[in-house]
Amino acid sequence: MTKRVTVSLPDDVAAYLDREENASAAVADALRARMDRAAATVEMLRAVGIEVTEEGRNRVRGSLPRLTAGQRAENKRRRDMVRAGTWPADDTAPA
Repeated sequence: MTKRVTVSLPDDVAAYLDREENASAAVADALRARMDRAAATVEMLRAVGIEVTEEGRNRVRGSLPRLTAGQRAENKRRRDMVRAGTWPADDTAPA
């Protein structure tokens, strides 16, 4: 099942989609990747004993600065470790 959705996008993003053969697939892939990152973040936090709640999400939403490219890369590295089962079982998280 599919649903038509109209959105407003920054010019550079719209230009990128104009070059795509299937803009809908490109948008769906990007959103699925974002959804996967969010789920992986929750998994990573649970792995270190932090339970994420909707109340907690609402409290901090919009109050934190955007991550830097370096922070995003480090988060990806750690997410990959959690998924691979290589995150340490004790409290010594690799830097």
